[in-house]
Amino acid sequence: MWSFRAWRRRRLLQRVALPQAQWRELVTSLGLLRGLSAEELRRLQQLVLLFLAEKSVVGVQGLVLSDAMRLRIAVQACLPVLALGLDWYRDVRSVLVYPGGFVARHEYQDADGVVHIERAALSGEALEQGPVILSWEDVAAESAAGVNLVIHEFAHKLDMLNGAANGLPPLHEDMSVQQWSADFSAAYASLVAEVERGGVTVLDAYAAKDPAECFAVLSEAFFAAPALLQDSYPEVYGQLQLFYRQDPVLRLGR
Repeated sequence: MWSFRAWRRRRLLQRVALPQAQWRELVTSLGLLRGLSAEELRRLQQLVLLFLAEKSVVGVQGLVLSDAMRLRIAVQACLPVLALGLDWYRDVRSVLVYPGGFVARHEYQDADGVVHIERAALSGEALEQGPVILSWEDVAAESAAGVNLVIHEFAHKLDMLNGAANGLPPLHEDMSVQQWSADFSAAYASLVAEVERGGVTVLDAYAAKDPAECFAVLSEAFFAAPALLQDSYPEVYGQLQLFYRQDPVLRLGR
């Protein structure tokens, strides 16, 4: 069916193009993009154009974002929805970028009605029905250890499409909620047990904080260190392969 949004997007893609020199440099420098076919890169480029046209990506605390910086954020945000489409980020209207880590202030009320205020030093945050917040210092430092701040925070936004983040994003019709829950619960329990033993975890130990962080951390690893995730938690890798409709191990090799 005809829709104004689809028409507007087609018009934009016909009239606007990314700076190709910047695009080629980014594709070459970002290990996440290795192995993408020419058709996949074309679709990714279109998603990035739409992302930058529809989302506000702004620097705060004096950070001035260049076009290249915005492009770097957008391409990492769009990779997870390469096969899903930009509408999966329909709740994302803005991305706020700090120069480095920042202090977040959270207010909550306990069971007795007492209001508490907590402050925490963070490198990123995704707010339900709110913006994604990033530290540019961490965005710029792509890690070979399976850590990717942009993918982590945007995975939270996918999770929040069902409400508060709980590690269960809206699954496709051909996926089983029961199997997803069983596979992620087993991985989460394993991570928690490893952390409690004081051992060194193969993946980021932050995944043991709660199920929502487990989903976000393992989504990072799915794109940034896929072979490591597949070796450590093959069932979870299979679930994420079904959810994101991608197979990074096949693309990147081992």
